Amino acid sequence: MCGRIANTLPSDAMAQLFSATPANNLPSVPNFNVCPTTGIHVVMGADPNSADSTRRLVQMRWGFIPHWYKAPNDGPLLINARAETLAEKPAFRMACRERRCLIPVTGYYEWTKDDAGKRWPWYIHSDAPLALAGIWQDWSQGGENLRCCAVVTIGSNIKLSQIHHRMPVVIAQDNWDLWLGEQGHGAARLMQPADDDLLSFHAVDPKVNSNKASGPELIEPFE
Repeated sequence: MCGRIANTLPSDAMAQLFSATPANNLPSVPNFNVCPTTGIHVVMGADPNSADSTRRLVQMRWGFIPHWYKAPNDGPLLINARAETLAEKPAFRMACRERRCLIPVTGYYEWTKDDAGKRWPWYIHSDAPLALAGIWQDWSQGGENLRCCAVVTIGSNIKLSQIHHRMPVVIAQDNWDLWLGEQGHGAARLMQPADDDLLSFHAVDPKVNSNKASGPELIEPFE
């Protein structure tokens, strides 16, 4: 799964990297402890109702809200969506066909438990920013309107299975257009675990367990 992320890339650099037009209300970066239900950077394809064919870098709520929810907290918090059942689940099946997105991150956190039940955090990252596979939708009830998203996950590769049995789907740069629907059909084949050599991980300070923790020291190796 993916329950906390870090994003340290400036918004203008993200826009340039993804060839996207940035919105005016993007979240503040760097943020070394991005939590669910907060706003995150998301790359969408071009607006089909506009003559502009440029991708868009926007803010979305991290936490997918099914259309039948009466309120954002009307059911389970859906921050992740399993790739194996994405096309079948009523909450996700239309989004996986029509509303796929990319979620830029510098890295993400995962946790293990020791024999005493204490949770120990790990920071998982690469040498370059990552583009996580995502799905999104617009939710509206009683005058409240939210654009929301979830990270698509898959069973972990051999390397990451040491700390967790699931991992986000990472989309390689030469497949961004396919995942965003700019190159027709075939995005389903991208929902695979990343190669073992793409990601690295190290233990980090347990203070990241608090959603109030902040600062660059959160991603530093911890002994």
